[in-house]
Amino acid sequence: MSRQFVIELANRPGELAHIAKALAARGVDIRHISSAGAGDCACAFVTTTDPVGMRIVLDGLGHKYIEGAPVLVEIDDVPGAFACVAAKLAEADVRIYGSLVVGHKPGKVEITFSVDDEAKAREVLGISDRVGVND
Repeated sequence: MSRQFVIELANRPGELAHIAKALAARGVDIRHISSAGAGDCACAFVTTTDPVGMRIVLDGLGHKYIEGAPVLVEIDDVPGAFACVAAKLAEADVRIYGSLVVGHKPGKVEITFSVDDEAKAREVLGISDRVGVND
């Protein structure tokens, strides 16, 4: 089963490279990745081929992280579609830890969300129990 990780990082040169090199050294393949930073804080949103190896690397490096089953949502590729999904989750008091675009189809975008209540998010969004990408 796929797992997604939202990792706290210091926003300085080399932080993301350090994690990527440690994963590579352990033979863990990164399937999807996104990152952002503001001021001194940054985070990475990562799906790998090996969640156990990912945990070992992150714990060994001392990084704080949140992990969960990705909630896969297919939305129309139009302005406001993402806002609608985010608003539905907010109205249901579901916290979004991260989101990641994982695919495109004609007129559609596939996005995974890492949230604090996966079952509630699926219910609110009216989607099946599909747990993620690359199952």
